[in-house]
Amino acid sequence: MTKAFLGFHLFSFIIIIILPTIIHSQSAPNDAAVMQALKTNLTPKSLDWSDPNPCNWKHIQCSRDNRVTRIQLPNQNLQGTLPQTLNTLTQLQVLELQNNQLTGPLPSLSGLSQLQYLLLGYNLFTSIPSDFFTGMSSLQHVYLDYITFSSWVLPETLKSASNLQVFSATSANINGTIPDFFGRDFFSRLTTLHLDINSLEGGIPDSFFGSSIQSLRLNGQNSRSKLNGTLDVIESMTQLTEVWLHGNMFTGTLPDFSGLNELQTFSVRDNSLIGPVPESLTELQSLKVVNLTNNMFQGPKPSFGKSVEVDISGRNSFCLPDPGVGCDDRVNKLLAVVESVGYPQVFAENWKGNDPCEPWLGIKCSAGGNITVVNLQGMGLTGCISPDFAAIKSLQRLLLADNNLSGMIPDELKDLPILIELDVSNNQLYGRVPEFKQSVTVRTEGNVDIEKDGPSTTPVSPAGGRKGSDGGGGGKPGVVVGSVVGGLVVVASLLAGVHPRHSTSDGDGVKITVAGSSTTGGPSDIHVVEAGNMVISIQVLRNVNNFSQDNILGKGGFGTVYKGELHDGTKIAVKRMESGVMSEKGLDEYCLDGNERLLVYEYMPQGTLSRFLFDSQKEDFKLLEWTKRLIIALDVARGVEYLHGLAQQSFIHRDLKPSNILLGDDMRANKLCTKHK
Repeated sequence: MTKAFLGFHLFSFIIIIILPTIIHSQSAPNDAAVMQALKTNLTPKSLDWSDPNPCNWKHIQCSRDNRVTRIQLPNQNLQGTLPQTLNTLTQLQVLELQNNQLTGPLPSLSGLSQLQYLLLGYNLFTSIPSDFFTGMSSLQHVYLDYITFSSWVLPETLKSASNLQVFSATSANINGTIPDFFGRDFFSRLTTLHLDINSLEGGIPDSFFGSSIQSLRLNGQNSRSKLNGTLDVIESMTQLTEVWLHGNMFTGTLPDFSGLNELQTFSVRDNSLIGPVPESLTELQSLKVVNLTNNMFQGPKPSFGKSVEVDISGRNSFCLPDPGVGCDDRVNKLLAVVESVGYPQVFAENWKGNDPCEPWLGIKCSAGGNITVVNLQGMGLTGCISPDFAAIKSLQRLLLADNNLSGMIPDELKDLPILIELDVSNNQLYGRVPEFKQSVTVRTEGNVDIEKDGPSTTPVSPAGGRKGSDGGGGGKPGVVVGSVVGGLVVVASLLAGVHPRHSTSDGDGVKITVAGSSTTGGPSDIHVVEAGNMVISIQVLRNVNNFSQDNILGKGGFGTVYKGELHDGTKIAVKRMESGVMSEKGLDEYCLDGNERLLVYEYMPQGTLSRFLFDSQKEDFKLLEWTKRLIIALDVARGVEYLHGLAQQSFIHRDLKPSNILLGDDMRANKLCTKHK
């Protein structure tokens, strides 16, 4: 009995040990069948694949249990197509078929979770399926260069390859935009991204902020609009060694290169880049090759080290032909004043040479060569009026009418010694007008918010709408935005900057202006709240809000917030409470109408930062990516800086926390009038 018992258990033990091998060996014939199909399709005449076991074939490697792990057939002059069953080789780790003459559609490789190296470049494949990358969670290196695919876009399924280090698809007929997922939030180990000579459009995604990419090639796009936008994000990509962006339509100025200490090659020829070449580029010790040809750079011609290979010819508008020679002081001053409007292309085209009195567009000089008139009227300028105009001491007339300038008139302009005329009419300026001398004619008509604290229509930049705050962040998505308080950044948390004006009843009717429309109100309408951009009667607020339970967005420390909509469709949020609940100090923040205490804000459909940080699972949100968290932190910092030190009237924010920071639809705080780089 004992021997029999021991014998049974020994047999069981042997079965347990051997069973996995038996199971694996049963799947090996499937691999063999796929490999036989591959052999049939490729007709590899130069290869000796006569052995019935593919694991004995040249350039094929298998695991101990006869599963195919490597197919390495580069440069074999192979012709034919790939079998559709290739994705059943589920233990495949390396697939190298580059530099052959393979044709037909690529089969889907979905499900190859062990595949790490995929090299298919320099073949004649005709198409790539949309699910090609599905489930390739181990993928590290991808090479799809110079393949004659039909037009395709990079699929979202590629995001599953979180270990991706190299993605190279030069001249692979890719269209669309560069996907956000190539940023560091999905691919923290990505070092090489080559998407040159395709048909991509749009800009370099913001998600590239702080990316680990070392080699970035996006040059030579074939689409009509090519790649465009600015190069600002490059500044944060401090591990870059190689940047090829030539042959596109990038605009704006070059970024700050002071943090790119590994950069060796930088090519941006044949774009529309503007402004002076920054010294941070010329001073890079790592730089070996730089190509700036055929842009619209201005200022002094940059001087690079002797060891740097430089190409800087073409359309550029440097003041002098010799590298490193400074421009005339008048040129420097004029370039300084157009920095705040982004160095428009029209100036690069018309401000050439080293003498602005030749004359340059919009510039007039005295007989002695001093600049007396700067006339930039009707040129579509956006941005701020630069305080650097004050450095042109000979200036007599500054004409900036009929543009889209925003912000305030700089105080420095009042100190121009012989100024006789300042015309800033028909722009979008706001704030008080500096006290110029009586001899100066100042024209400001057509700026509806001049002498007001903020613009009448909230400027919306690509970064999103201005944020404000309320206390209604209790979990509902409806939140409110604070009124405009100045010219830099206003973040959702910055309620301290909102001071609605009080009014008193004198029994007369008043003109009520709401988002551009006007009505005449009776005595009941005379109490108004001025929310930076509009004057709204209390009766209008009652009409558009109804202060009903259905319109409640949330409740804060001092009251309830209601959603409303003005006659022109502008959505607002109104915070309401009874005076008995508040201290006298709290009442100072509110507009009073009898026993009504009201605050008015813009309405925003997004919620508080705290929802995205702490309630993502409960509200089924995607986790907030680290790149976006950093951008939000920078936006908040700029907003606090503005309130604490840069606003015309400073405020101290005493309750900065995630629940007091509201986010726009693009998760950004809004930038108003800031200096261009």
